[in-house]
Amino acid sequence: MVAHQYFDNSFHSEAPAAPPTSPPPKRFRRGLLIAVAALTVAAGAGSGAVTAALIDNGTLANPAGTVATTTSTSTSSSSTTAAAVYKQDSPSVVTITDIMSGPQGSGQATGSGIVLDASGDILTNAHVIAGGRQIQVTFSDGRTVNATVVGSNSSADLAVLRVSVAASTLHPATLGDSTSVQVGDTVYAIGSPFGLSGTLTEGIVSNLNESGSASGGSNLTGLLQTDAAINPGNSGGPLVNAQGQVIAINNSIISPVDGNVGVGFAIPINQVKPLLSSLEGGSNV
Repeated sequence: MVAHQYFDNSFHSEAPAAPPTSPPPKRFRRGLLIAVAALTVAAGAGSGAVTAALIDNGTLANPAGTVATTTSTSTSSSSTTAAAVYKQDSPSVVTITDIMSGPQGSGQATGSGIVLDASGDILTNAHVIAGGRQIQVTFSDGRTVNATVVGSNSSADLAVLRVSVAASTLHPATLGDSTSVQVGDTVYAIGSPFGLSGTLTEGIVSNLNESGSASGGSNLTGLLQTDAAINPGNSGGPLVNAQGQVIAINNSIISPVDGNVGVGFAIPINQVKPLLSSLEGGSNV
């Protein structure tokens, strides 16, 4: 039996599905769409252990210590190598661990996030921290600190956490411009798939303006599709362009096997920017 976790954070036990005879539709379908945060739940006595799929990802560095908004370009001479992008951006990526409890017992979910500013604000997906009793953030240098939820928007599947650390130790991400993104652009995902923190994957933008359902049941539209490998534990982390700018927040995948098959989805950063002030101000909707 395989346990799946969907946007509503409920558990469904099913027999493993046979390989599809035709490609899954682009529109997210319950039973195929996996909100990618890695979740392990220890059930009650005699019930065994259940593993469910979800994702989380990483962030970018901004030496100025504040959120920097820049313009993203497609292919340009300023593009850097994957190694250079990783060196620049990985200090901005964090692993988020969420201690959870529910009818099936207690456990923990693992996701990713990006450092927004020198005040200690961290952006992630709302489904990463939903239902958590205690949230911890681990930085790329191995430091782990407690975090509090400042604001959450389940309809947009976004949340902001806050940590109390020295501003000099933070590496805020550089936010790009997702309106400039084109199909075929090179992109990178940095995060903690299956708990493997600081993981880099490379791909392209496969499609634009996809749609799906958020954890609260509302529609997500305008999503970017990518073939960069996204797996449970990548949710909430960044999808960055060849200049190392965050152009989207990794959110979900379509997969019949609870793992990457090259169809991942991310929330464009230009949809995120207008919501940041309310999330950082404590809005919970």
